[in-house]
Amino acid sequence: MVPEAEVRDVLDELQRLRARVPLLSGALAASTDGLVLAHDTPGVEAEGVAALTAAALGVSIRMTDATGRGGFRELLVRGGSGYIATYAAGSSAVLTLLAEDRINVGRLHLEGRRAGARIGELVDSALERAERPAPASRTAPPRPAGAPNSALPQRPT
Repeated sequence: MVPEAEVRDVLDELQRLRARVPLLSGALAASTDGLVLAHDTPGVEAEGVAALTAAALGVSIRMTDATGRGGFRELLVRGGSGYIATYAAGSSAVLTLLAEDRINVGRLHLEGRRAGARIGELVDSALERAERPAPASRTAPPRPAGAPNSALPQRPT
């Protein structure tokens, strides 16, 4: 999972995005399997939206594959009173934005794509660091009792 420091950075990015785009009513970053990473979604159940995003993502990926349109980039759904937009955020996360019906869709895409790229960088680098094996200890192995005390390496006998 993503370490707490990066989760805070993702949440900060979501809040900055909502400040830049006033007609956004919510923003959520989730893993591609539907686990909430961070959210700023007043009045909306974040866990449910993340799970539904994962389901929609699965269908969207199958659709782009079946039609030869390349890898998933984004999904836009328009309801009677607003939009739900989902953007790829690196290799293992997605950004879902909830927007009012009056939003400029071009601006929604512009800001959503930028924020998705930044969140993707944060999440991917955190996961990469977490998967990287810890460096081997550089301390010398303990010397057996009675071994000579020398700074030079000793040839095994």
